Amino acid sequence: MKKWIAGAVMALATMSGSAYADGHEAYPERPILMMVSYGAGGATDFQARIVTMTAGNEDALGMPIAIVNRPGAGGRVGWNWFATEAEADGYTLGAYNIPHFIAQSIEGGVSYSTDDFEPIANWGADPAVFVVGADSDFNSMEDVVTYAKENPGGLTFSGAGLFVGHHIAALQLEKAAGVKLAYIPNNAGGAGAMRAVIAGEVLGGVNNLSDAFRAQAAGNVKILGVFDLERNSFLPDVPTMKEQGFDIDNASVNFRGVMVPKGTPQPIIDKLAATVPTMFENSRVQSRMEAGGSPMHIMTRDEVLEMWAARQETLEALLAGL
Repeated sequence: MKKWIAGAVMALATMSGSAYADGHEAYPERPILMMVSYGAGGATDFQARIVTMTAGNEDALGMPIAIVNRPGAGGRVGWNWFATEAEADGYTLGAYNIPHFIAQSIEGGVSYSTDDFEPIANWGADPAVFVVGADSDFNSMEDVVTYAKENPGGLTFSGAGLFVGHHIAALQLEKAAGVKLAYIPNNAGGAGAMRAVIAGEVLGGVNNLSDAFRAQAAGNVKILGVFDLERNSFLPDVPTMKEQGFDIDNASVNFRGVMVPKGTPQPIIDKLAATVPTMFENSRVQSRMEAGGSPMHIMTRDEVLEMWAARQETLEALLAGL
């Protein structure tokens, strides 16, 4: 009798496993959600809506992707939810921001790390930039640093949250320039941080190049410096921090892409990993990103896994030093 029960259990397991595999072959069978840990209108939200706009095409996933915003605490609210509550069934994707969630996991107080997520593909690399209001007296980073030295702790500037790329850039600037700044994280993310600069609530801000590009085009801000190793093609006239005498690397560059929760079935991960990069390569997507001043940097799942590991090592050393 025991042998018969064991045999029946094995048969059922084989049948269900086969049905499970067959079910994944049809994936996706309904629309997909993608969680963005920042508010509507910010760079991550703006870009996520563009890079997923062809998901419903027959040569893509064949099902649309809808964006769901879960902003708060520099991304912590959304990523905590994604790591602990999101279904690992392929129908809830997440937008990642690096170095943000890695730096936050290193600093602690959150429920996630790279071990809780599976990357799918990367769509962009958005450097941090220093911005001031269009009518500001500051016209260079030298002006900013001189003011900061004369007014210790008095230079107020905004960013999207704690231990996001903006904050890391700010910490690097403090160290490289030997000054104390008043960094003010904005609960409304990059969009809120930019509004604070435009409204004159702060003297300046660190923000994403893509957000700043649009704000400068509208005549609302001036961009004084780029936190990257080279000038950006969208801002060829804006010097890097290194060019202006500050020893700052590209550790704060914001990599953006798509991930799923750990535990998502491998066949679904494989299908997404094969399909999503082709969505990013779509000519309509690329032209919309170009028009929005949003630098693209497409990477496959394997390349993202390598990037995550390298950033983890870099940020552990950087944050220990800062």
